[in-house]
Amino acid sequence: MPHQSHPEVRVLHSLRVRGFVDTHLVADASAMEVPEVEEWLVHLESQGDVRYRDGRMSGWMLTTEGRGRGETLLATELEEAGCREGVHSAYQDFLSVNHGFLELCTDWQLRAPTDDPAGEKVINDHSDPDHDAAVIARLAEVDRVVQPISIELATLLHRFDGYGRRFGDALGRVRAGDHDWFTKPMIESYHTVWFELHENFLATLGIPRASEAQAT
Repeated sequence: MPHQSHPEVRVLHSLRVRGFVDTHLVADASAMEVPEVEEWLVHLESQGDVRYRDGRMSGWMLTTEGRGRGETLLATELEEAGCREGVHSAYQDFLSVNHGFLELCTDWQLRAPTDDPAGEKVINDHSDPDHDAAVIARLAEVDRVVQPISIELATLLHRFDGYGRRFGDALGRVRAGDHDWFTKPMIESYHTVWFELHENFLATLGIPRASEAQAT
């Protein structure tokens, strides 16, 4: 059975990986009911771990203290669940395709001119179906790597459950001709889910993003 995270961990971690979001999105990300999430958010706000920002864009966000509190809880959880080695192994598998995926995103956004294959790349207006088909085929190859990673993670920590489905949904939409679902921000695009999983790995394993960049 995968380890079930404490509600406090799930709420704090959801804000860590999703960023600035409303209550319903916190509930969705943490797999909790909205009333329970509301209670936890009010409690965490009283402790100074989260704050609510109102305005044109409203939502919850972590404070510096909340980020630190979350990191402490995640480290404790990882040791109690006894799955650090398994999560780290999955992370290494993820890193093996991370650079290639980022290059793939660039190739989706830019392409060589049809009349000058060696020329400077231009914005991909998706008027070259052969180029798009080749990039989508490469995305499918990446997906064949990341799906087993997602399955393995879900057997270790329940809060990792759902990544495989979300990747599959995004890939399906791209294959159906909806270009936004490859790299567009603010929706569940393949890149959005990829970035979130990456942040989830870093937060869970306590790896600063800058340290990872230096190591790679």
